[in-house]
Amino acid sequence: MPKTKTRILVVEDDPAILSGLLDVLVFNGYQAVGVEDGGQGLKQGLTDSYDLLILDVMLPTMDGFAICREIRRQKPTQAVIILTAKGAEEDIVAGFKAGADDYISKPFSLRELMVRVEAVLRRAGKAAGDTHIIYKGIAFDGKTLTAAHGTHNIELTRKEMDIIAFLHQHRDRIVSKKQLLTDVWNYADADIETRTVDIHMLKLRKKMAELLGDTPFITTVRGEGYRLEPEP
Repeated sequence: MPKTKTRILVVEDDPAILSGLLDVLVFNGYQAVGVEDGGQGLKQGLTDSYDLLILDVMLPTMDGFAICREIRRQKPTQAVIILTAKGAEEDIVAGFKAGADDYISKPFSLRELMVRVEAVLRRAGKAAGDTHIIYKGIAFDGKTLTAAHGTHNIELTRKEMDIIAFLHQHRDRIVSKKQLLTDVWNYADADIETRTVDIHMLKLRKKMAELLGDTPFITTVRGEGYRLEPEP
């Protein structure tokens, strides 16, 4: 059970959901605080210290995406989970673009909630650091979170850099989705149903296409996992 000093801020405007989330988190040993207004949540997230922020998307005065973007701008290492409507893939993609570490779809099970919370807390602060990788002519910089090919530069998220670094480390073989969830996402239960890996891979492929055009970079091996395309 985690230490009680682990602090979580939940920003959710549905009183029933907020109360349920706080009860579950407190039961599992966390110090949880809840607010129902987006603007208040942003202020509290910036002025106080929390190990994790859990943000609903639809909130009064400021939505969860806007909060996440501002938090990420002022506190780059802050761990953030976005709550989305079930099946709203556009919300999931928007959440990751805003800088969220993970998402939870409503309605969610208590098991799924705790798996995701514990995973994000385990990897909080574990960024790609000063990792520098050059592969297929692209220079990946883990310190600035950028990828450059010639004169063209694009920004990466922390998670995208972590994925690239892990695939590059194991570039001689296929990496399974379960291994990515275990070693990159730090999920204790890698059998949980999630499209997190698929969505991140889709975004990464689009970014690599901006740099390389039609040249393949990440290959999906059906039924097995992913690998980096070998260099010539």
